[in-house]
Amino acid sequence: MAAIDKLIERFKQRPADFTWDELTRLLAHCGHVEKKAKGSRRKFKAEGLPTLSLHEPHPSKIVKHYVLREVGEILESEGLI
Repeated sequence: MAAIDKLIERFKQRPADFTWDELTRLLAHCGHVEKKAKGSRRKFKAEGLPTLSLHEPHPSKIVKHYVLREVGEILESEGLI
């Protein structure tokens, strides 16, 4: 199993310790390009897909569970994961 496949499976489990770096790798694999917005806001754009506007967590790099749920719903509805 490839590393990205393992990451997708880990994401689908919505772990409590999923990091920002893992999320950005997953989104990049799904075709989203990160664009810096104001402050700790990040926008992820992909051709023909909705733009994701997320807050980069700090000082901890652990992503909030509701963010994982919302991103997961979008990626699954688009058939990307």
